[in-house]
Amino acid sequence: MSQSRYKRSERIAAMTSILTNHPNRQFGLGTFSQQLDALKSALSEDLGVVKRTLESLEIGEIHSATGAGGGIRLIPRMPREAQRLFLKQLTEELIKPERILTGGYLYYTDLISSPDMVQSMAEMLAQHLDFKEADMVVTVETKGVPLAFMTARLVNRPLVIVRRTSRVTEGSTISVNYRSGSTGTIQQMVLSRRAIPAGSRVVMIDDFMRGGGTARGMHDLMKEFDARVVGSGVLMATREPRQKRSGPCTPLLYLESVNEETGEVLISPNEAIWKE
Repeated sequence: MSQSRYKRSERIAAMTSILTNHPNRQFGLGTFSQQLDALKSALSEDLGVVKRTLESLEIGEIHSATGAGGGIRLIPRMPREAQRLFLKQLTEELIKPERILTGGYLYYTDLISSPDMVQSMAEMLAQHLDFKEADMVVTVETKGVPLAFMTARLVNRPLVIVRRTSRVTEGSTISVNYRSGSTGTIQQMVLSRRAIPAGSRVVMIDDFMRGGGTARGMHDLMKEFDARVVGSGVLMATREPRQKRSGPCTPLLYLESVNEETGEVLISPNEAIWKE
């Protein structure tokens, strides 16, 4: 291999695109060397430029690993100020009176179905939860699925979706009953026996938490698989009760109160997130 047919600027653009499109996926220099028809030594210098640029903008970190299984991977980052502004924007949208539903609930399906919104939500959860020990991301159908899916993509972990009812396409299943923290009713969650290998470590991602009943059910279900929950994150949690049945959880927002009569909604960002 002599001289690359690609200019340095083109190689840098190509590597940046590949790394950002595959966050937390490890690439060997040999992969880039073949694709870009360039020497590894030249690519190492190019990656130095990518690393310095991303880190100076606080939008990503390049991690390198040596040895036979070594390579490089991009860990996406979101600047603190961008986090603060996003949570402010999200809060302003959620406190609109027209979002109040009967029973003191809020309508936010449109937000958690918006790719741009969910991307930012997931970036924050991926950044502030510890996925080092996690083997997979777990959620319960249905509203939390987009957020869990995007988070799983950013941390490069498989997503497991717990169902409300069993399906013939899932094969044999394990089910547990739990008390919903939102409705107070007894409900069921079901998961295929093949979904989670014994000894797995999982991070739970969901859209909302009130008393933590659903998450508690998830903990119980994971025990049936001899799996362990090592982290939990949600878009929004109620401030009360402070002691959730599921244990510690990282929310992006706190729902303080919803007044159906006055149309007032009080929501506060979790400042511990963007001030870390």
